[in-house]
Amino acid sequence: MTQKVLREFQIDIFNLGLKQHEFEFQIDRRLFALYEHSLVEKGSGKCLLVLDKSATMMTLHFNIDVTVELICDRSLDPFDYPINLEETLIIKFGDDNYSLSEDVIVIKSDTATIDVSNYIYEYISLAIPLKKLHPRYEGEEDEQPDLIYTSQEEETDTDNSEEVDPRWEALKKLKGKK
Repeated sequence: MTQKVLREFQIDIFNLGLKQHEFEFQIDRRLFALYEHSLVEKGSGKCLLVLDKSATMMTLHFNIDVTVELICDRSLDPFDYPINLEETLIIKFGDDNYSLSEDVIVIKSDTATIDVSNYIYEYISLAIPLKKLHPRYEGEEDEQPDLIYTSQEEETDTDNSEEVDPRWEALKKLKGKK
């Protein structure tokens, strides 16, 4: 599957000097439309990126300030959810493309451009809460109490404590002699 690309998220790293560079990206629904089954369809804001390039690596500092539209899990009403986060990504130069960890990747030394849209999208997606509640429900307790599960054995012990198989009683006595 071919990934669509927004040109404004492409950075020509080949021609960048070995110093610090600053970029600003506008985030809107076009970014979220690049990804099928996106958690977010609408949103707007900006990302300030400080890229510090050296001979062997680059450090990318993302400062993302965006408001996304989410759908409340309880009422299905849309609401605006503000996201303000800072993330750091380290890109090392090497012989092949691979990931060392979630915040350190290696790219080929002769790579001419990098696309930062995927990183911005991932950071925003990870900042979305699992339980999406409209702000009017803040502070309210869950309407459904936590379910307490009991095993069938516990239920039979409490309900029918008089009707215990004598073989189990003998086993319990043996177990207690250890």
